[in-house]
Amino acid sequence: MSGRPTGARQKTKQTRFPVSLYFILFVILLLMSALHVGLIVLMGTLGWNAAVQSFVPIIYWAAVALGVTLYTRYRMKQAYDEPMQRLAEATAKVAGGDFSIYIPPIHTADRYDYLDTMFLDFNKMVEELGSMETLKTDFFSNVSHEIKTPISVIQNYAEMLQSDTLPEERRREYAETILAASGRLSELITNLLRLGKLEKQAILPESAAYDVSRQLCECALGFETQWERKSIDFIADVEDLAFVEADESLMEIVWSNLLSNALKFTEEGGTVTLAQTSTADEVIVTVSDTGCGMSEETRSRIFDKFYQGDTSHATEGNGLGLALTARILQLMECSILVDSNPGEGSTFTVIMPACRGTGKMSEVMN
Repeated sequence: MSGRPTGARQKTKQTRFPVSLYFILFVILLLMSALHVGLIVLMGTLGWNAAVQSFVPIIYWAAVALGVTLYTRYRMKQAYDEPMQRLAEATAKVAGGDFSIYIPPIHTADRYDYLDTMFLDFNKMVEELGSMETLKTDFFSNVSHEIKTPISVIQNYAEMLQSDTLPEERRREYAETILAASGRLSELITNLLRLGKLEKQAILPESAAYDVSRQLCECALGFETQWERKSIDFIADVEDLAFVEADESLMEIVWSNLLSNALKFTEEGGTVTLAQTSTADEVIVTVSDTGCGMSEETRSRIFDKFYQGDTSHATEGNGLGLALTARILQLMECSILVDSNPGEGSTFTVIMPACRGTGKMSEVMN
């Protein structure tokens, strides 16, 4: 299905009835009038009786009126009725849930008029509606899967805990599993609520100048236990001061998600690098790892809700972290780039506008 080509509206003809058509009709009516005069003169010359001379012009103009009416009807049917009927039928099918409808343009691209443009826009709208329907279906499917998994774990281990013969060590192990599953479920619901509010703009960013270098260091320290447990070599190369103007609480979610993913997908003994540099206009933060890397298909979809490169969902997480990260950065008017290849690790680069104005920086430092 194809949408309207770029620049099609600029080339669109604004009317389906050009001035030349009216000129042709005007000339035809003039010729008909001239023939009428010639007919009157001819009947007088031939000496036809008065009744015939009155009746013949009536028949003549009736024929002319019929011809003009039929021609006008033909042009109206061709120009409006048939295209509008096609559009009405397509609209009815879309209303019934069929998003495979496509209405071909009437003319070639170099002769588009406003009806062609309307059809192309309709096709584009149907394509977007089809995509939204697919996303909605996938969304509910993924939500159901992600919620069902921890609930099943909690239910199964809770049933096993009811056994009177269960050793104390196993009892503690099962309780920890239940706590982990309930934590995952709680995180999923929290991220769903956050993402929903951000997409509806129910959460409005409260931007203020702050030192992002300090924030990066604090977030990194929060993951110290994880990198020590996996014997990961964590490298931080961060400037002493780097001021940006953004919502500090929302940006903390961004850094936490990026660092969490880097540590999660890096094998034991690997390396995770957090780097931050500044230019006159930008603050650039990169999070790199030596993990499994991603294929091109995975890279193109990692910011989709619930998408996980590990299709088995065996890896910890629910596929919402990067979707949440992308939405926050969009609200902050920041950009994120991904560089990754299978087996070569991944690098996420966040580019933020640097904080302008020494006054704001002084306030923060004081």
